Amino acid sequence: MNGKLYIVGVGPGHHDHMTFRAKEAIAESDTIVGYETYVNLVQDLIEGKTIHRYAMTQEVERAHQCIDLAKSGKIVSLVSSGDPGIYGMAGLIYETLAEIGWNPDNGLKVEIVPGVSALNSCASIVGSPLMTDFAVVSMSDLLVPWEVIQKRVESAAQGDFVIVIYNPASKKRVHQLQDTRKVLLKYRKPSTPVAIIKGAFRESQSMVMTNLENLPNYSDELGMTTTVIVGNSSTYTYKDLMINPRGYKSKYNLEEQTNPNLKV
Repeated sequence: MNGKLYIVGVGPGHHDHMTFRAKEAIAESDTIVGYETYVNLVQDLIEGKTIHRYAMTQEVERAHQCIDLAKSGKIVSLVSSGDPGIYGMAGLIYETLAEIGWNPDNGLKVEIVPGVSALNSCASIVGSPLMTDFAVVSMSDLLVPWEVIQKRVESAAQGDFVIVIYNPASKKRVHQLQDTRKVLLKYRKPSTPVAIIKGAFRESQSMVMTNLENLPNYSDELGMTTTVIVGNSSTYTYKDLMINPRGYKSKYNLEEQTNPNLKV
């Protein structure tokens, strides 16, 4: 029997936001592996299957076990919230496979099943903040030096990108978002809109709309399930929604002035 490894993104948490392919891969699998919180998101879909639950800090062990199980003939789903290719396990799986000389043409079958990431799900809750170029930055400095993260934030701020911030704070990390705010205020007005979304599409979901000036007032909203979206120079708010103009209206107005007969 040939085994297979699925790296499955289950989206923000609610089954309504899982892709058909994600549910299909999980149903096909006889073995489920994942961080305990992520496994719990699909608990009702995995009854009767062999389940291996892990703590958050056991990513390497998780990767090795997934590969070993699939090589032994198991159909394995490594489940992840959001998208496994965005700050997820896909990279570690491929790094591990590359180290052992894996050949994707005739070796172990591996399939990434993409999911809705926090940047998509959170944006949909707060309006249309990602209509123009944006950057995504994680505040977690466990794997990336803080100095490198700061440089990336500074570059995104200078470039007037809308900025999506993953992992803005944890029990041990409190200064990162404060330092990021100071950098952003060098290039953006204090009134720049900021959305704080916690537990998107889960029972614990909450959302706060504020701005750079008042961001420190909402430190209690921050955590590992929180995503922060910082607008750029064009972003504005309307009735607790964040809107980033794509430019269509000005484009069409310009064309109408140039060609009065143009119909849009």
